[in-house]
Amino acid sequence: MSSWSWKAGVAGAAIVAATAYAVAQMPNHSGMHGQMGMGNPDQQQMMPQGGMHSEMHRRLMQGQHGIQGGIGQHGMMMGSEMAGQPTMAGQEAFGTIQEVVRILEADPSTDWSKVNIAALRDHLIDMNEVTLRAVATERALDNGVEIAVTGEGRTLEAIKRMIPAHARELERIGWSANTEELPNGVKLVVTTTDAKQAIKLKALGFMGIMVQGTHHQLHHLMMAKGELHVH
Repeated sequence: MSSWSWKAGVAGAAIVAATAYAVAQMPNHSGMHGQMGMGNPDQQQMMPQGGMHSEMHRRLMQGQHGIQGGIGQHGMMMGSEMAGQPTMAGQEAFGTIQEVVRILEADPSTDWSKVNIAALRDHLIDMNEVTLRAVATERALDNGVEIAVTGEGRTLEAIKRMIPAHARELERIGWSANTEELPNGVKLVVTTTDAKQAIKLKALGFMGIMVQGTHHQLHHLMMAKGELHVH
């Protein structure tokens, strides 16, 4: 056998193997023997060979275009659909700021001379400190809960800004909320005259109470617009 014919034989085998792999990867491979509905089996017909190759070619081209469009390597997998774009920003505070900036950019009435993204970032740092670093010591009351929220340094600063401000929001919800400054934090007392609500307050605890209300998102936008100067 000549050198040319031997190489041609190897190349031909490689093409056959690649074609078989591509067919196996097609999502409808398990149903390749019948591209039909659920009717009478006697009426079912196999996909014509030419149609099969056309479908495989379409899928291969689709994967190639996915790569050229910058979608990623998954688009090149034979028989796969083009992957979508990721949506997560990768970090919660980053994503929050990104969302607010896009809202401001989409609003033609935005006064950029007043926009203060740095204030929003500072507030998000406060939220992180209070959520993850503050120490919350809870004491159940007959009609609610008493919570001593303490910390040091940057965490203490965040506690003193956020807890009293949130107490005012809790009042709007319908609970009675009072704060008292401590040497290393703030004491928050939340009570109610409703027995069922008192049980709920004890179950919620510190962070469950802190996340009450839907004002946070609006406050973030107002801060970024320069319309709100308190946390």
